Amino acid sequence: MAEAETLTGSEYVAHHLRHLASSPPKGLFDFSVLHYDTVTFSLLTVALVLIVMRWAATRATAGVPSRFQALIEWAFQTVDEQAKAMISVDRTYAAPLALTVYIWVIVMNAIDLLPVDWVPRAAGVVGVDHVRPLPTADPNVPLGMALGVLILSLYYGIKIKGLFGFVKDLFVAPFGAVHLSLNPLTWVGGALLAGANFGMNIIEYVSKTFSMGMRLFGNMYAGELLFFLIALVGGAAFAYDSWHAALGSVGLAFLHVLLGFGWEIFHILIVILQAFIFMMLTLVYIGQAQESHAAH
Repeated sequence: MAEAETLTGSEYVAHHLRHLASSPPKGLFDFSVLHYDTVTFSLLTVALVLIVMRWAATRATAGVPSRFQALIEWAFQTVDEQAKAMISVDRTYAAPLALTVYIWVIVMNAIDLLPVDWVPRAAGVVGVDHVRPLPTADPNVPLGMALGVLILSLYYGIKIKGLFGFVKDLFVAPFGAVHLSLNPLTWVGGALLAGANFGMNIIEYVSKTFSMGMRLFGNMYAGELLFFLIALVGGAAFAYDSWHAALGSVGLAFLHVLLGFGWEIFHILIVILQAFIFMMLTLVYIGQAQESHAAH
């Protein structure tokens, strides 16, 4: 909040939106730029998730479970039931994967619940000027995770159907196939329909991956931005030079607390909901990849 007092509103927001990067980006997607803060906090959160889950698994008992064990078991059973409903063939790794993704996204999203100046101030102590700790507000992370889901979907599709069956499905769905005969028009129509099917499948894969990542990014970016704006209200509460302004600052301080508390409570729901949606889409896309359209 002290930074909000020394910077203008736009400078304050711009300062917090900057990444600790290897070089200035030339656009929204610049693959030559590495965001050190995004990589660091992504790895720290996934390490925390894996360590805690491993710790819970090694201390699980068959008797009366602890509250933490009961929570983990409930989460796993819930995810496993969703996996059974959406994946009909091979779900050997689907439920553990979905559970890991679910908890990992929750932990990454939960960083946004910390006061917006805590992490930048702590980084400033060691001489780091710009740190943006929320990985899911960087489009590289949600889109990278969505790309990982796409790769898994393709892997499961080829594993279940075989390479020939998978490629065949690309050309016979969603519009079906033409029954070929000696009539050359059927071959022309079949080629055109196969091309349309292939094009639609490529568009579907690209659009699903892009929308999956951008949905998470957009919601977390908007939530992060609102926290910055609320922090500006708190900073304005301390910027007074007369008793009239001091009286007004009391109202701003009250508004800051009210808005901050209200958005914090609401944002907890967003943190959990966006993680749940990402987990569900992971299961849905893996399940869809295993469905065969050969009957068409």
